[in-house]
Amino acid sequence: MDGISALIERNEVYELAAPARQTVAGVFASPHSGTDYRPEFLAASRLDPVALRRSEDAFVDEIFGAAPRRGAPFLKALFPRAFVDPNREPWELDASMFAGPLPEYVNSRSPRVAAGLGTIARVVANGEEIYARKLDFAEATRRIERYYRPYHTALQGLIDRTRERFGWCFLIDCHSMPSVGGPMDRDPGMRRVDFVLGDCHGASCGSALVETVEAYLVGLGYVVTRNLPYAGGYVTRHYGRPERGIHALQIEVNRALYMDEERIQRRPRLTRLAAEIEGLIAAIAAIDGAELAA
Repeated sequence: MDGISALIERNEVYELAAPARQTVAGVFASPHSGTDYRPEFLAASRLDPVALRRSEDAFVDEIFGAAPRRGAPFLKALFPRAFVDPNREPWELDASMFAGPLPEYVNSRSPRVAAGLGTIARVVANGEEIYARKLDFAEATRRIERYYRPYHTALQGLIDRTRERFGWCFLIDCHSMPSVGGPMDRDPGMRRVDFVLGDCHGASCGSALVETVEAYLVGLGYVVTRNLPYAGGYVTRHYGRPERGIHALQIEVNRALYMDEERIQRRPRLTRLAAEIEGLIAAIAAIDGAELAA
């Protein structure tokens, strides 16, 4: 399938690169590689732009960018994770961040909120506070309605169309992780493996999908674990419905493999890693839906 040209749809929320004819029963998505830092957001933050970028899954869109060439659509958020996080429930908000009381429908008691990493994050990955002053709830509503919901509408549409066409669908949610666990993580100060595969402890996808990914990466010499410290976020939990033929897997790539984590700069090895991930995409694309239903 090499050489398939991609059709690009782009707006202020996301970029969708799709093959002219989808030949693979899957969708790839990167919710955290967006770099569109609006001036008003930067002005509201007490952090410099590089500090804000440490919450990004920087360059993950490049690493998994071969998906359209291999016959599958690739959706990436253009807004940054520090601005609004589409890998959270729509209303996971920390009440301490806001000037007034929050509506009852807001989930302010989740573990993500407690860590400062709700739908509107209070801190960046290293625990530094983002905002110089409290926000109005209207600002959270604006971000969720204008950015978060359109991203999920696009993702849901891709999944629905894929499942309708092929009878089943896999979703690969593409992420990166710091090489050492941060203060907000379950493994603070611990050095991490090369890849973590999150399938919600077997609940979000059939075993053939995670086994295929694990075998391919281990075959390249990488160290791979499942579900620790990341078992899958909101996207994996929400969309993964194996009983309905929708299989979602979160893949976390160790940033030390391909980038300078302090300066947010590519390292030469990124090119090799992207080529290896193209091989992984091909291996996933070869999975028969019947294997996942078994």
